[in-house]
Amino acid sequence: MNTPQRNASTLIEKHTIGYVPPEDRHGKVRDLFTLWFGGNIAPLPIVTGALGVQMFHLNLLWGIVAIIVGQAVGGVLMALHSAQGPQMGIPQMIQSRAQFGTWGALLVTVIAGVMYVGFFASNIVLAGKSLHGIESSVSVPVGIVIGALGSGLIGIIGYRFIHILNRIGTWVLGIGICVGFGYILTHVSTGDFLTRGGFNFAGWLATVSLSALWQIAFAPYVSDYSRYLPSNVRVSSTFWATYLGCTIGSTLAFVFGAVAVLAVPPGVDAMDAVHQATGPLGLPMLVLFLLSVISHNALNLYGAVLAVITSLQTFAYRWIPTARARAVLSFVILIACCYGAIGASTNFVANLVDLVLALLVVLVPWTAINLIDFYVIHKGKYDIQSIFQVDGGVYGRFNPQALIAYAIGIAVQIPFMNTPMYAGPVPQYLDGADLSWLVGLVLTSPLYYWLASRDTNYRRRQNAHVAANAAR
Repeated sequence: MNTPQRNASTLIEKHTIGYVPPEDRHGKVRDLFTLWFGGNIAPLPIVTGALGVQMFHLNLLWGIVAIIVGQAVGGVLMALHSAQGPQMGIPQMIQSRAQFGTWGALLVTVIAGVMYVGFFASNIVLAGKSLHGIESSVSVPVGIVIGALGSGLIGIIGYRFIHILNRIGTWVLGIGICVGFGYILTHVSTGDFLTRGGFNFAGWLATVSLSALWQIAFAPYVSDYSRYLPSNVRVSSTFWATYLGCTIGSTLAFVFGAVAVLAVPPGVDAMDAVHQATGPLGLPMLVLFLLSVISHNALNLYGAVLAVITSLQTFAYRWIPTARARAVLSFVILIACCYGAIGASTNFVANLVDLVLALLVVLVPWTAINLIDFYVIHKGKYDIQSIFQVDGGVYGRFNPQALIAYAIGIAVQIPFMNTPMYAGPVPQYLDGADLSWLVGLVLTSPLYYWLASRDTNYRRRQNAHVAANAAR
């Protein structure tokens, strides 16, 4: 007979996208703080944080202000998604079927999968560069493969191992980055450390957007790492543990990137700047960041695999795959990402910025719809069995209200966009500032609530939810 203690002690995760029953629930809320704090002290947020002063020409003060504002705003949305995990006991993307319908959620799930594949590929490039910086005889392509295999092993073992590594990483990386800050700030060699750059509204808002998106980008899978917690865990407890861990950890990493590039002459790559600015600590810092990026990147692979499984299960609704199937899909994605990352490594930063800015357009409407539906419309009460039915049960195959709101949420952002791929007409009147993500968030939320409230089937579904939950 299985017991909670026995199931909790199993290191290799047996669940994929299926509901986690009470006997398999385990862990403490504080694990969410260490997961998101330790997971965010990594090369990718350091590189992203450096863009505020490198690409958008802010000085240190305004760069830090933009980073903090973006993290604070985006972190609220991210943590609200995390709080859904213990209440639902299922991954975030399959839960989207309750908002979009079984088939309607497929579009959003595929987008999330592509996003995490992109982040995984970007991170293994950073792992390859870090390993090459530590040992020059190891080429970047070989380093990419080594980094991918390390992340793949962690992702295959799964949920519990990821939490264990980040509990350790919180202490090791937290101490490491504080020591690194201390060394850089006491050994600044550039005369323009505080004066390089200045304030420009477009650059400041772009940095806020990148900082906010860093948090919002976790939304499609953040509750995957809280879904094993007992169902009686309070929403507020889950929210604050996630919010503080993720915003503090990522803010430290973002600011560290900005400080490092300002402490060396202009034009130096962010991770090279870290190596130079930390002097004798440079090599140990690179080793720490290499281990961090391998551990952190396991989350991206894990999320990508769950998104692929959710997409496939739409067509094979009776299939709830085992750990073996998750391992096979992990290696397929890993091999494909290694092939693509080796070819794209020379233009990494430009490709990353394009990806991040593009994600703003498609992520914001989804997060608005999901949060309004969970906290305002259904108040956390869903029929789990319907989510796994081929016809969507009480949620149907398509929810027109969600799909309409989602499409409009994307469309209203287009005139406000200012990205390398497309620039709308509005930013030219705002000194080039990109307000698309803010417009999408503010308009999609009330629009979806209004459409859902006027839906003739809305009350029928609500009554069905109440009856289904009362019957259990």
